[in-house]
Amino acid sequence: MSVRKSISVLALVIAGLAAPAVQADPAASAQANPANWPAARSPAAITDLATENAISALLARMTVEQKVGQVIQGDISSVTPADLAKYPLGSILAGGNSGPYGNERADAATWAKLVGEYRAASKQAGAGIPILFGIDAVHGHSNLPGATIFPHNIGLGAARDVGLIRRIGVATAAEIAGSGIEWTFAPTLAVPHDVRWGRSYEGYAADPALVAAYGRAMTLGLQGELAAGKVLGPVQVAATAKHFLADGGTVDGRDQGDARLSERDLVAGHAAGYPAAIDAGALTVMASFSSWNGVKHHGNASLLTDVLKNRMGFAGLVVGDWNGHGQVAGCSATDCAASLNAGLDLYMAPDSWKGLFDTTVADVRAGRITQARLDDAVRRVLRVKFKLGLMGPNEVSRGDPALVGAPAHLALAREAVAKSLVLLKNDGHVLPIRPGARVLVAGPGADSMAMQSGGWTISWQGTDTTAADFPNGQTIGAAIAAAVKDAGGQAIVAPKGDSDQRADVAIVVTGEPPYAEFQGDVPHLAFTPQHGEEALIARLRAQGTKVVLVFLSGRPMFTGKLMNQADAFVAAWLPGSQGNGVADVLVARRNGQPLRDFTGRLPFAWPADARAPIAAPLFKTGYGLTYRHRARLGPVNADPRIDLAAFDNSATFFRRGVVPAPWYLASDGVVRVRAVDLSAQEDARQFTWTGPGKFSVEGPPVDLAKRAAGGAVLVLDWRIDARTGAPVRLALGGGTLDIAGSVSAAALGKPGELRIPLRCFAAAGGNLASVGGPLRIDATAGFTATIRSARIADGKGDEACPASR
Repeated sequence: MSVRKSISVLALVIAGLAAPAVQADPAASAQANPANWPAARSPAAITDLATENAISALLARMTVEQKVGQVIQGDISSVTPADLAKYPLGSILAGGNSGPYGNERADAATWAKLVGEYRAASKQAGAGIPILFGIDAVHGHSNLPGATIFPHNIGLGAARDVGLIRRIGVATAAEIAGSGIEWTFAPTLAVPHDVRWGRSYEGYAADPALVAAYGRAMTLGLQGELAAGKVLGPVQVAATAKHFLADGGTVDGRDQGDARLSERDLVAGHAAGYPAAIDAGALTVMASFSSWNGVKHHGNASLLTDVLKNRMGFAGLVVGDWNGHGQVAGCSATDCAASLNAGLDLYMAPDSWKGLFDTTVADVRAGRITQARLDDAVRRVLRVKFKLGLMGPNEVSRGDPALVGAPAHLALAREAVAKSLVLLKNDGHVLPIRPGARVLVAGPGADSMAMQSGGWTISWQGTDTTAADFPNGQTIGAAIAAAVKDAGGQAIVAPKGDSDQRADVAIVVTGEPPYAEFQGDVPHLAFTPQHGEEALIARLRAQGTKVVLVFLSGRPMFTGKLMNQADAFVAAWLPGSQGNGVADVLVARRNGQPLRDFTGRLPFAWPADARAPIAAPLFKTGYGLTYRHRARLGPVNADPRIDLAAFDNSATFFRRGVVPAPWYLASDGVVRVRAVDLSAQEDARQFTWTGPGKFSVEGPPVDLAKRAAGGAVLVLDWRIDARTGAPVRLALGGGTLDIAGSVSAAALGKPGELRIPLRCFAAAGGNLASVGGPLRIDATAGFTATIRSARIADGKGDEACPASR
């Protein structure tokens, strides 16, 4: 058969696999017209005739149960290799808070061992088809200690360097493969329109054209160029174009929200990245949690099938997001034929896989899912497995731990950090720091690997990341101090600014605490310092010290007062583990020149006030100064122009499993804490006592005396998961109550509400006029409770103080 004829036949094979167009009411606002969308096509090299014939032979001998298993993915926290004997799942993932054998800080060899155990078990189960293993490696192999952590995408967008993105993709793929894993859930191709969205930093930029260019580059970096008849190599992994579609276009920037847009605006504002990634050969696409005009993407056939698979010619597999199918109308996490029928090929069912397996088998047998649709989904899953070298005559072995944290990768990350920095102000040319200068590095981010790395680093939210996790990395403070000393100067890193030595220049590093999706959503764009930064800067300025403010954030924020206080202001985004990249730009060496000039440009507009979306920016997209192109910045607006008191969290201590600023969570180490799903992805925190101990919510004192006098109550939205009969003590403002009776009366394992009048805590000795500890729970080993929210609310008038028994 000639090459031309082979390609023609293969094109027909791929085209024939597309599901038929879905017929629906053309007037429906969430019904896409494929003709309005850009055309694309997966490269013919995504498969070949021999592969398709092998898949057909497999399908012919597979049972319904074996096929259903292939379209379900479970998480390592809830499925074991032994489970695959009965439930032959097609894929396994490790979620943001999942680590091998319960260890979030496992090394690459341990990850490879775990993957190998699942793989071996899968080959002995069902039809003997190996599992596909996926992970969120979103800015480097970010779950893995010792890996190279690159700037988050928003910083890479500031770099505006397509070649850099492809090189980062190559390095990231090598490190993922080095731990035995072959699939990453990246790149994110969102175009955030409202940066209140907590995933804004996962988007490269506000410019769809830049997102498209980066999407192509990252796909090619991760996978390489697809070649006919050849599998991906041992240092290459499958890419995932996500999240399809418009996750960055929801109302008010709400995670998992609704994009209320015309089809024209949907296409123009949010679709650009997908044709580019598909044409580049992306093997997978992930459906978004979000909706378009009220219809969840996990159930929108006009988008998943008519647009993505047919119009855009996508021949790989479509994977869901974390139990996202359960949000489709009429579905639950364990029962959703609608998603597969709409075009989903692989359910992401981290903890719901077992129930979903049973109902999906029943749905196929009852005809609610056709055999043709099931076979198409399985074919797409197997096609990806063949291309990755997991199946067929050319199996690929991955798992070389030496690739993780390789020196060349670290140097690349350092380069990326330097290119991501955006200089917004440099009055008096305080930057670069001159040789021989006396420098103080202060602020909460001065020595915080967690703040500079952000979410999706070691853990989902990234709050517990430390410098010890990345021994080949540097905090910003440590990097600057080393560079200053190398240039003949003196430097002290003191996060609280408590140094007796007079400094010529102070670099104050501050910004947002780490966060990830859902929990990173904010109601406005005002940055509110929580660590006395404004007072510190005022004191330094009064001493005659010049001040450089390095701002760490996952989005542009209103920082008017800080910008007026500082002599220089640098938007550093979330640079990752290589703090040396910051020092390369900020600190001049002995020759009086820094290693690099500023080249970064704003990927999003910088707000002039706290209102969102940003209408009249202080700095437009694309703005950025350099050492050669200077401009003096006069006073800027310091008025947020909204009432920030309306967003006061003083009476809310837990919200959707997160402790909002200014509060923080403290534990004595006896209580284990982990994120869990109560009604949405990781919207609650589960507390397990391993011995006598406590956890508490702490923060600046607030006055709750008036609320108490008005009959207000503490409301706990929680679930009792295990109890012992021993006392359980709940404290607020120093007043402690034994709530063992309420715990005993609660329905075990079911969400409920506990309402306690504030007057009860006052009667128990609490000082409600100055509450710095609004929530503390003491218990003993064996007690487990899950908390979704804790807040002060108006009483109903019938609440009573709890009885201890």
